[in-house]
Amino acid sequence: MLPLVALVGRPNVGKSTLFNVLTRTRDALVHDQPGVTRDRNYGVARPEGRPPFAVVDTGGIAGQEEGLAGATARQARAAAEEADVVLFVVDGREGPSAIDDEILVWLRRTGRPTLLVVNKTDGIDAQQSLNEFARYGLSDSIAVAAAHRQGLDALLARIYSHLPDAGVSPVLDTDPSRVRLAFIGRPNVGKSTLVNRVLGEERMIASEVPGTTRDSVSIDMERDGRLYRLVDTAGLRRKSRVDEVVEKFSAFKTLQAIEQCQVAVVMFDASEGITDQDATVLGYALDAGRALVIAVNKWDGLTDYQRQQAESLLSRKLSFVEWAEAVRISAKHGSGLRELFAAVHRAHASATKEFSTSEVTKAIEVAYETNPPPTVRGHVPKLRFAHPAGNNPPTFVVHGTRLRTLNDTYRRYLENFFRKRFKLVGTPVRFVFKEGTNPFEGKKNELTVRQVAKKRRLIRNAKRK
Repeated sequence: MLPLVALVGRPNVGKSTLFNVLTRTRDALVHDQPGVTRDRNYGVARPEGRPPFAVVDTGGIAGQEEGLAGATARQARAAAEEADVVLFVVDGREGPSAIDDEILVWLRRTGRPTLLVVNKTDGIDAQQSLNEFARYGLSDSIAVAAAHRQGLDALLARIYSHLPDAGVSPVLDTDPSRVRLAFIGRPNVGKSTLVNRVLGEERMIASEVPGTTRDSVSIDMERDGRLYRLVDTAGLRRKSRVDEVVEKFSAFKTLQAIEQCQVAVVMFDASEGITDQDATVLGYALDAGRALVIAVNKWDGLTDYQRQQAESLLSRKLSFVEWAEAVRISAKHGSGLRELFAAVHRAHASATKEFSTSEVTKAIEVAYETNPPPTVRGHVPKLRFAHPAGNNPPTFVVHGTRLRTLNDTYRRYLENFFRKRFKLVGTPVRFVFKEGTNPFEGKKNELTVRQVAKKRRLIRNAKRK
């Protein structure tokens, strides 16, 4: 395993910026507003010519123990306690603060090797900034400007001087057999609570305050012998209600997570019913072509009458995705998790299923013979053969003539026929229709001398009659 380096400090000192610089990614959400980062975010730094190490970005410790600030501080402390080296990041422009003093006292109690990183020293006297923090008594301190990549080489040299040969970092691996799950939905439907329940620990900050999760956080796990990558995402609201820059970036990261996942678990709040925003979130997953599992959360808090009403509402408003399985769960108490993962397995198997050209062509022939397409302007479209073109979602290319005249009803018939024939559950099915080109298109038929003479005789005879 890779050794782990934790970035710890008060809010808005540049921890996320330093994380992106070390990992050479944009995985961490960066903004001038304090308190953007809340959950732990892991990545891997791969400097050229040196062994890689893991990095964990944490939220700022604001000196509060209640509410979101207290939960963020607990996440940061958990990251520091499992790290091999702690980078204590401070603001070189503002100088030492009372919160920095409290964080340092706590870091000394942990006993972890600590390196003082004085950030934001661009345009000022770096040595003077270091002198202001000399009273902390840390033997290792360095001045950097993460936003401009200044002092990065010296920082890496100090980090490697403290790193052990191996650690216990929970970094993401590249095993392609992992099932990539993204938990999506509008704010406050229980996504983070469900992730914590699946992991069996308080890995994500779960709160009744809408918009608690701001960044998309990936976590690897193993359950019943299978490997998974869980992605907890920020809640999606209507574009007209999104006015903060941070929330716009959060929505972008959520849409990016949907594109990268294999199965999207769309969560609804059973106590509030299916809203228009729920349908919009579902549309994002459909546009990306991802396999779907619908998780109806907070089911345990409903009465029998409310459950009947909710069932009726689900069947009516989700009729356009009737092929997606809907599971009733309780993220808080853990009920329905086995059924949820069973549905995920079926959706993943259907989305990644491999097909042969012969069986796809046979299916097209049977579908065509069972229900031919309607006649359009005296001609019937012909479906000659088909072949697979990819998976996730399953895509099929159909060749034939006059395929542009196929109406939407017949296209839906083909989708449902393929789902039933190949037992596809929880995944959209896409078709690409290609028509053969006319070999005589654009060519002029030149008449011979005898044909021209015959044509003239026919015209004369027609005039005489």
